[in-house]
Amino acid sequence: HVQLVESGGGSVQAGGSLRPSCKVSGHSRGSNCMGWFRRPPGKEREGIAVIDSDGDTAYADSVKGRFTISRDSRTNTLYLQMNNLRREDTAMYYCAAQDRSWCKAGPSSYDYWGQGTQVTVS
Repeated sequence: HVQLVESGGGSVQAGGSLRPSCKVSGHSRGSNCMGWFRRPPGKEREGIAVIDSDGDTAYADSVKGRFTISRDSRTNTLYLQMNNLRREDTAMYYCAAQDRSWCKAGPSSYDYWGQGTQVTVS
């Protein structure tokens, strides 16, 4: 039974930093495609960062240059380093994983989801 548990969200002033993490347990593969999504208040969910089994990454334009996705395969933990945060980054942040090593596009391609961690920027 695969579980993803996020932590590390919180409240921060604009310009600050946060580093949410996502602990993966019960996964059959060491390194699968994983991603971070967010849902701002009253808006649709959006994908913001992905990382595949080779460590290749991709970012949404809205976070490029400010956010960095990374993983620690030894501990099965996914991270999202968020720097220079803006008010528009306020959202519930979710990690997700696919049952494949390469990344197939779209939220429906993800097989497992965490419960989310709230990030609020004031």
